Amino acid sequence: MAAGSLLALLDDIASVLDDVSVMSKVAVKKTAGVLGDDLALNAQQVTGVNADRELPVVWAVAKGSFKNKAILVPAALAISAFVPWLITPLLVIGGAFLCYEGFEKLAHKFLHSKEEDAQHKAEHVAHLAATDTDMCALEKDKIKGAVRTDFILSAEIIVIALGTVENAPFSQQVMVLVAIALLMTIGVYGLVAGIVKMDDAGLSLSRKAGGLARGTGRLLLATAPRLMKFLSVVGTAAMFMVGGGIIAHAWEPLHHFAEEAAHMTAGVPGIGGVLAAITPTVVDALAGVVVGGLVLAVVTLVQRLRGKKAH
Repeated sequence: MAAGSLLALLDDIASVLDDVSVMSKVAVKKTAGVLGDDLALNAQQVTGVNADRELPVVWAVAKGSFKNKAILVPAALAISAFVPWLITPLLVIGGAFLCYEGFEKLAHKFLHSKEEDAQHKAEHVAHLAATDTDMCALEKDKIKGAVRTDFILSAEIIVIALGTVENAPFSQQVMVLVAIALLMTIGVYGLVAGIVKMDDAGLSLSRKAGGLARGTGRLLLATAPRLMKFLSVVGTAAMFMVGGGIIAHAWEPLHHFAEEAAHMTAGVPGIGGVLAAITPTVVDALAGVVVGGLVLAVVTLVQRLRGKKAH
């Protein structure tokens, strides 16, 4: 009996862990949109810091991220336990915020000329080069800014992850959210550390005597800025897809429209299967763009009204 009970217990534990693994994979997939943007934003946050201080700054931000999630995970679990009806509204708010962030990036890109961006960058470089710049204060500001950014993105990640396990037993919710929090923090800041040191590694290798080392170094130097740009582009696109998908699932008419559109495109000869697979994602992304534009318009209007009242 004891042996049988032990085997049954082990089987139950394995079953629970398997469920947690599956749900964690689903949660990771749904939070991928935030992850790409998280990587790009946090890597950008530590630019301008002395090379020998980059890793300590990344570690300081990572510790802040752990603290953020130590607050957010219990808060999310408390919501699930006591006010579960709040999960869907929070998901919609988080999805709308993702769309807003993505649309704001697009608006900035298309409404600001390259000359304006170049001038802003030149002013930033000149500020850093100034002899009276307090690098210690600058580093602290970078860390505070990155931790604030992380709190917002972490809240989005935790809420989205919570939405994927809202109907699971509480113990599994705990394990999934903790797993996502640890995975995202370690994964994001491990990659951020690698990205910010990539150019240093490339520079060091480019000075080596061997031709292979120099070639690898030049490749890393060329890849680092392109990787940052790639992460930013992918992160922005994923924000629309994930944010729009959250809203589509919360709003039945849009969800049904995406399903009907996928069913219609499935009949296209030759490529129907591919079109049916990508159509819901395209619909989600387009919905995300529309929602992002509407939210940005509302935010801009409110800011202008506040500005007029202040005067």
